[in-house]
Amino acid sequence: MTPPEINSPGYEIPAEIRNQVNITTLDRVYNWSRKNSLWPMMFGLACCAIEMICTAASRYDFSRFGMEVMRPSPRQADVMIVSGTVTKKMVPQIVRLYNQMPEPKYVIAMGACASGGGPFKEGYNVVSGIDKFIPVDVYIPGCPPTPQALLNGLITLQKKVETESIKSARWYGRRPIQPIPIPVLGPDLMDPRKYGEIRELARQKAEAEAQAAAEAAAPAGEPEAG
Repeated sequence: MTPPEINSPGYEIPAEIRNQVNITTLDRVYNWSRKNSLWPMMFGLACCAIEMICTAASRYDFSRFGMEVMRPSPRQADVMIVSGTVTKKMVPQIVRLYNQMPEPKYVIAMGACASGGGPFKEGYNVVSGIDKFIPVDVYIPGCPPTPQALLNGLITLQKKVETESIKSARWYGRRPIQPIPIPVLGPDLMDPRKYGEIRELARQKAEAEAQAAAEAAAPAGEPEAG
């Protein structure tokens, strides 16, 4: 039996031929097949990954939504679930994996840490949200979120897929999609997209320090006569 979401509204099909005839659009068929065959990538970062594993196990079983194929290779996955604390050391690897995923691809920020830093937000080695480096489609609150919350986030992603159109999809545009520059981990995490801003701040700081040193080295003026 054809799922009801395949049929286009506004076209009444006689009852005697509803099992043989369907009126639909290419977008509906395309999005229906995609939303029921999302393949998450098999990787986790911290405690949220335990909840993700529970969601994939027999009690909650997200294979009911066509998501049971968790791929160990980013080239065979189209959903990245960022599950756990995102440290600065891990960001270059996450961005690299995201670039290796084929379009169309989606990102779910699972938990408070992936969404905004969580309880480690003020930490020197933690990024305050993965959305500072890669685009996020669905945010799931919680520390950690329950398997039910992750299922709700995956269903929300399915609803987003349903609204997309081949005509306006970014991955079918005329301009090729450029990969996101991979951040560089040095004394701190540096985003290549902000190199110009970093150079300008460094130049201003160097000029201010040079001016302060020049003022300190200048001879003091002679005291005025009484």
